[in-house]
Amino acid sequence: MTGSTVRPPAYQQLADDLRADITSGRLQPGERLPPEPELCVKIGVSRSTVREALRLLASQHLIVTTRGVTGGSFVAHPDAGQLADGLSTGFALLAHSAGVGLADLLELRRALEVPAAGLAAVRRTDAHLAELRGALFDPAIDDFDTMLSAHSVFHRVLAKATGNPLFELVGRPLYQASYGEEVVAHLPPEYWSRIDADHRQLVDHLVAREVEAATSAAARHLDYIAVAAGADTRVERELPSTPSGA
Repeated sequence: MTGSTVRPPAYQQLADDLRADITSGRLQPGERLPPEPELCVKIGVSRSTVREALRLLASQHLIVTTRGVTGGSFVAHPDAGQLADGLSTGFALLAHSAGVGLADLLELRRALEVPAAGLAAVRRTDAHLAELRGALFDPAIDDFDTMLSAHSVFHRVLAKATGNPLFELVGRPLYQASYGEEVVAHLPPEYWSRIDADHRQLVDHLVAREVEAATSAAARHLDYIAVAAGADTRVERELPSTPSGA
């Protein structure tokens, strides 16, 4: 029939309804979902349909199921690590598609990391500083894999130091994304020495709680990466010039 809409499978509809209840807060973390027989009657579906919907929600880390007399399906408590892993998977798929490139990655990093550096300068703790120092590397002796891993850890800790867990959650997939062999092969010889120097300068600004200096250093750091990697995407270069007197 022309114009007809294909309905999703019954288990998918049930999973979508329960997911909406969870994400809207109608079902709170730790709250028990209705028993399977009750869902069967309430929704008007078979027990196998209910179980398939619950398996789908469990695979998305939205519910946990336990056995026994006191068992059942319960709304999962948010886990930042699991959420970030889910984002990382989707981000990796997108980042390797034809429509997303290193320039897009760096543009997003700039939108996040520059204000994050300023927040971190205000909110960082001594523990954050210790973690940041632990993520520094020595370009004279460390190999590529060590430096790449340390670079990722450094920026994840910087996001953590904002005191806002959403910065860390959203930022983690960015720092797990690979440059790609074609980019790595053409990095200038001084690249990792400059990255190391930038990181150490950022730590100094955070120690002194210098907000403006930290944001400026973060912006320069990303500008350098963009130029070195051949993906200079600074927004001001793309905006039309402002008419005089405006």
